[in-house]
Amino acid sequence: MKISTKRVSFLAVLSALLLSTAVFSQSSFSASASADFVSRYVWRGTLVNDAPNVQPALSVSYSGLSFGFWGSYALSKINKSEDDFGVSQEIDTWASYSYRFKNGIGFSTFITDYYFPQAGIRLGNFNNYDNPNGAGAHTLELGFSLSGNNSFPLSLSAFVNVYNDEGRNAYFELDYSYSVSDYDFDLFVGAAGGSKTNPAYYGTEKFNIINLGVKLQREIKLTNSFSIPLSVSYTINPKAEISYLIFGLSI
Repeated sequence: MKISTKRVSFLAVLSALLLSTAVFSQSSFSASASADFVSRYVWRGTLVNDAPNVQPALSVSYSGLSFGFWGSYALSKINKSEDDFGVSQEIDTWASYSYRFKNGIGFSTFITDYYFPQAGIRLGNFNNYDNPNGAGAHTLELGFSLSGNNSFPLSLSAFVNVYNDEGRNAYFELDYSYSVSDYDFDLFVGAAGGSKTNPAYYGTEKFNIINLGVKLQREIKLTNSFSIPLSVSYTINPKAEISYLIFGLSI
């Protein structure tokens, strides 16, 4: 069976990451598993699907290197359209490197592989958008973020699709975080660069603010050793002229 060079490259990177994790002693790396419940799945100001979602995650880290998986699963199989059903399940594979300087300022780089199992494309299909046999199941995104320290808690992030997106869609976000009493506040404003060749990705052909809002989070203490983070986000998409109020729990 012939395997494409792109698929071999992807599997080689994945194998290298898994192998590098395996050679470290158990005391050298950390692992985590979590799950979020959200009342609806809104991503970067865009409604992905209108059902409550469970979003599990697992990751391993060594020093500043991290590798993991993140998913989202709609709890309702009744969707308004076939497109909505196609994004009712999502599994993302990601890797990152983070570093923080002595003054508290840090940066991170990311690569993310977006995959939707219900979209009707096989997991092993790594075709690009211009493949005559059709686009594949995976979209690759590169990202970079720069975060401030405690005295200047401002962060700037930028992301761009580098594979399987003809429009090379990009997204930029500015966040300001602070705490008041028992609440953590995150004010954010996000914009899409726009694309005339694939405007459906973020819903715009040119640069527009698509994600404006605030997120409040606090810990709900259940026992002396266990608490649950509760969050509420209010998001406005000025381009689409729509808003969302989202409730979330994490374990």
